[in-house]
Amino acid sequence: MGNYPAAYQASAGVLDVDREFYSRIGAGARERVDSFVIPIRSGRAWTVPAGAVCRIVAVEGAQVGDLNLWNRHNPRERMWASRTRQLQRAHVSTHDRLWSTLPYLRPLATITNDTLADYGTDGDGGRVHDLLGTRCDPYVNRMLTGEDFDFHCHSNLTRAVLPYGLTEFDVHDVLNVFQCTGLNEDDRYFMKACPARRGDFLEFFAEIDLLCALSTCPGGDLSVPLWGPDARDPLEVCRPLGVEVYQPDPALLAGWQSPPTAAYANRHGMRMPTWA
Repeated sequence: MGNYPAAYQASAGVLDVDREFYSRIGAGARERVDSFVIPIRSGRAWTVPAGAVCRIVAVEGAQVGDLNLWNRHNPRERMWASRTRQLQRAHVSTHDRLWSTLPYLRPLATITNDTLADYGTDGDGGRVHDLLGTRCDPYVNRMLTGEDFDFHCHSNLTRAVLPYGLTEFDVHDVLNVFQCTGLNEDDRYFMKACPARRGDFLEFFAEIDLLCALSTCPGGDLSVPLWGPDARDPLEVCRPLGVEVYQPDPALLAGWQSPPTAAYANRHGMRMPTWA
């Protein structure tokens, strides 16, 4: 890749992250308050209170997980993958933030630890923790293969959020945790075998009260093609994922508060000014 300057650059440092604070959160004392394992080819939703840390763990080895985030009290505010790509990067890691949709536009979460942070860019241009693509879904699968399959990540997430009063319409573009992707020489999206090993994890700090949902991708570690002439059922490379929620030592949170929503006045030109 080239090194042309990024388009989204703040003039007043508003995109700067207090790395010292989040590093303390990542390394500091904490109490585990919840943990569970999500079986293969399924999904689960859970809540994380503001000021807590959530960790996603490759408990048995390589496995991709598709993550959605919402404001627990207002699901219209949810993770905005495309804006996060522009404000942060297309593959996120420690100290990157996951931003919310308009008209709220604020960090929902900040990544505090990533055991794959040193993966970098491989020989094919692949990187991990992908925001380039989105969840697999049964609609595209039907279009590409002519077959129905009800356990794609979109469907897993749909089932997961039903107990919280949400529906398929609330499922949105994901963070593909542990997924290795990039763009090939034809500028087309590719997916590679997941490099995560048993015990690897990605964790994030909840900036507001969150509802989270995670799908254990039916493609498993993506070492087996899902579409095309070499495609077959990758059941043997599917593994569960673990989720752990921690409450940091209250002393570590001194001075922190949830970020406000966007400061824009929401007029959109509907209140016309009196022109001189």
